Amino acid sequence: MNVYKGFDKDLKCRGFQYELGKTYEEDKAYLCDCGFHACEDPIDVFGYYPPAGSRYCEAELEGVTDQKDNSDTKRCGSKITIGAEIGIPGIVKAHVEYVKERVKEKVEKGEAEAATAGSYGAATAGFYGAATAGFYGAATAGFYGAATAGFYGAATARGKASVGKDGAALARGNNVKAMGGLGAILVLVEEEADSYDIRHWKAVVVDGETIKADTWYTLNDDGDVVEEGGAE
Repeated sequence: MNVYKGFDKDLKCRGFQYELGKTYEEDKAYLCDCGFHACEDPIDVFGYYPPAGSRYCEAELEGVTDQKDNSDTKRCGSKITIGAEIGIPGIVKAHVEYVKERVKEKVEKGEAEAATAGSYGAATAGFYGAATAGFYGAATAGFYGAATAGFYGAATARGKASVGKDGAALARGNNVKAMGGLGAILVLVEEEADSYDIRHWKAVVVDGETIKADTWYTLNDDGDVVEEGGAE
């Protein structure tokens, strides 16, 4: 299984030292107890290792259990191979593709509904849909949708996305906008008007100074992050 894993600045995870290109194996794997853990959705790694001072890698997870975490896409396996280090830009790019594939699946199913989930829940909505999730939750909305998640949550939408403190919001499409609480990551991806190709994209952290908390941001014609309705 292709996954993504976060580490501290020394490439350690929960005190265990990893090395790029190395394979590690344990006899048992049980979610949140033993074995090796990583995330299917790249952006979920930010919930374990925030951008400041952390490192991120692709990985291959084997001996994966059937267990799943209701709060995100964390999985557990008995064997892991650490791949290339990709950093925040790589995580963002991989997340865009991850979401794109899942939105495509929803589109093919013709889903167009509103979805709401509580703390640790996952909410997904299709065309014009609105998805809302509570603390640690994940919310995904399709074309023209709006996604909102609480503290430490992840929100992804083709339209606008907002999250609470230390969350992650990704908005992709045309005239996109994103908003987050302090410490949140905002990813804005503007597509070409006549295709799904990326025209501009930027990822920023809500630091309370350069990027304000609880404020909508968008991209201007030059691809710079600006406040909605602010100076171009």
